Amino acid sequence: MSWRIAHRIDEILTQAADGDGMTRDEALELMHVRVHSREFYALMQTASQLSHRSFGDKGEIHFHIGVNVEPCPMDCGFCSLTQRAGIFRERQEFSEEQILLWAKTAEAQSADALNLMTTGAFPFERLLEIGRLLKREVSVPLVANTRDIDHREGEMLLDAGFVGFYHAVRLGEGRDTPFNPDRRIRTIRVLNDVGLLWMNCVEPVGPEHEIEEIVDLMVLARTHGAVYSGAMRRINFPGSPMEPYGMVSELELAKIVAVSRLVMGTVPKAHCTHEPHTTSLLAGANLLFPEVGSSPRDERADSSHGIGRGLDDCSRMLRETGWKPEKPSNCFKTAGVRVSE
Repeated sequence: MSWRIAHRIDEILTQAADGDGMTRDEALELMHVRVHSREFYALMQTASQLSHRSFGDKGEIHFHIGVNVEPCPMDCGFCSLTQRAGIFRERQEFSEEQILLWAKTAEAQSADALNLMTTGAFPFERLLEIGRLLKREVSVPLVANTRDIDHREGEMLLDAGFVGFYHAVRLGEGRDTPFNPDRRIRTIRVLNDVGLLWMNCVEPVGPEHEIEEIVDLMVLARTHGAVYSGAMRRINFPGSPMEPYGMVSELELAKIVAVSRLVMGTVPKAHCTHEPHTTSLLAGANLLFPEVGSSPRDERADSSHGIGRGLDDCSRMLRETGWKPEKPSNCFKTAGVRVSE
């Protein structure tokens, strides 16, 4: 039996294996690789080897805390936290005591970061207050995930104790959301200008998205120097307007994760996949997000009682696929943040 793969795919993978990246056209060629083909497994192996070598086998765990639920007026089509979805009819903010308990639990279990997510209309000053509280009480690096910001607001986040900011130009931006993609890119520039680490993911991937759109966001992450990128598939909550499109499989997501990893080359300090699953951890991903509190993919206010995976589960997945979550994080070294040994 011959294990040879198509010559052109072999050329692209050989060139990308050392972290040299690839062109947009080469990434598009890899996106056409069929799941379960020999080329598919060669793609996964190449991305996995690059990540293990680049990240020193470190498995990253960034703990997601959804701070609030509300019927958000932004009405992004893939989000459960909207007026349009009709799931949450009243505003609810989790108490400081609850948020602090989650944060201290994550710290005790050696999470590498705390990602604080809010809805688009959540008061910015309130997010700063929560950041100040956590900065006083825990030593885990803080990452904000909120609306677009300007330079002044970026400086305010830094002053409150945040070191990173999760932000994405979403697939379907301006079509499935009310936001102009150019405005989203301006926020990326703000983050780089003020010194907030830019965290990113190609999301939320669905079967309806063209591969050109997906690859363009991979290239965007590399061009603007994302500390991590990767891919997240769209999870359709009951009654979602995106439900008729269905969902991509974990295997398809793993292919996207692998292509994204090779596009990123030597730029990232980690590479993510979401929802947590093992297939993508064999395709170049090394970063998982346990979840508590709100999630735009869940119909429950606290996703730890819904679709969210726990920190123990994520740690187990990483270990079973050859990653070492006990090693210090690679993501925050450039920010001068103390990382646990």
